[in-house]
Amino acid sequence: MCAARVITVYGRRPGGTDDVGGPVRHGESPATAMVRHFVEQADLSVVVLSVLDVHAVITPDLHEDRVVFEVAPAPGAAVGDFTERPDPNGLPTGQRFAAYGFVTDPAGRVLLTQIAPGYPGAGKWHLPGGGTDPGEQPGEALLRELVEETAQHGEITELLGVTHRRNPGAIGPEGYPINWHAVRALYRVLVPSPTAPRVTEAAGGSTAAAAWFDRAELPGLQLTEVVQWAASLPRRDSDRGR
Repeated sequence: MCAARVITVYGRRPGGTDDVGGPVRHGESPATAMVRHFVEQADLSVVVLSVLDVHAVITPDLHEDRVVFEVAPAPGAAVGDFTERPDPNGLPTGQRFAAYGFVTDPAGRVLLTQIAPGYPGAGKWHLPGGGTDPGEQPGEALLRELVEETAQHGEITELLGVTHRRNPGAIGPEGYPINWHAVRALYRVLVPSPTAPRVTEAAGGSTAAAAWFDRAELPGLQLTEVVQWAASLPRRDSDRGR
């Protein structure tokens, strides 16, 4: 029997010793969920400063993907509307946690994967990665997906942040529309000894191809929004090796 799964956010109350937090609702930004939990549980307005950690809390009955934020008090800040609303079109909903990597080699090339036909975003170039399996830590999932999608062996060098994306009405391999909500941990990854990429996952997977690109080539590609975001970040020494 598979353990139940939930995505949560937690943050430490400034000056306190207890973490405040709880589940992320379908379609909700993790940062918004963090602000909401402080308002509901501590009657305190906060602002999210940064992501401190992402990890899975695993028990025999539950797999909890947890995002830990650094927060600061923000007295008088607008807290927004936290009303939970069902899908207006009555579509089935799904929520998943995933880990993706902005993967480079010592020469500064960027490794991307092309989304296969039959999946949302088909044909676009995407970051290597994917959904975490039950009982799996996000970093473990990313390095596993890196091998399956590109046959590369990498080292995680930095947690870049956490994003989310709601894709209402996405039609994937299920063959019918689903209102998907994905929460994604994004990492920098270095491949110290790059080889020619090849897709090793079984036929019918979500990856059609994988390739190394010089940064100058990226503007000419069809890219997903998360690739554009990651490529816009300041370069680090880890992008070119150590």
